[in-house]
Amino acid sequence: MSMSTNMPTERGHRWFAATYDLMTKPGEKKLGRLRKRLLAGLQGDVVEIGAGTGANFEHYPSGVRVVAFEPDPHMLKRAQARLAALGRTDIDVRLAAAESLPFDDASCDAVVSTLVLCTVHDVAQTLVEIRRVLRRGGELRFIEHVRGEGALGRGQDLVQPVWGWCAAGCHMNRRTEDALREAGFDIAELEHKKMAPWMPAIVGTARERA
Repeated sequence: MSMSTNMPTERGHRWFAATYDLMTKPGEKKLGRLRKRLLAGLQGDVVEIGAGTGANFEHYPSGVRVVAFEPDPHMLKRAQARLAALGRTDIDVRLAAAESLPFDDASCDAVVSTLVLCTVHDVAQTLVEIRRVLRRGGELRFIEHVRGEGALGRGQDLVQPVWGWCAAGCHMNRRTEDALREAGFDIAELEHKKMAPWMPAIVGTARERA
């Protein structure tokens, strides 16, 4: 995989990074099973966007070559520490934003996005970048929480300003499935899940539309 230098300028969220694993621990047992199933069978060159504190790292199958990007320097430090504890040499963690990936065109076999598209500044540009770096036949594997339907969705819209401030810019009400289709992806596999009663999620695989 070819890479160039492209560093984000954000200062990051020190305290959010420090408490993230503690906040998400109650749901990580269930989410961990989804991560493992999502990443099973991956081969070749893989890019992970928004790696956070590295929760996916232990679930990658052996034999893959993973470059995991994270734009928040405080999250990045925790991901690096987790990687060191795991002792894996097939994963590389680097600082970069999903909207501008430092990779050549068609340079990876799969992109992994878990709980990332809710937080990126520009969803459309992120999806353009994912399509750009994927090789022909490559796939995007994702777990993303999304806007609910009806009253739930309206409630999410109402509390979003406060939620976004508390959760380091996370948008609980993004219509990510629609965004994927609008960006030129066909969704090959899709499951609807619940991360919490008030937080629906989608899990699946998407490929560039032929």
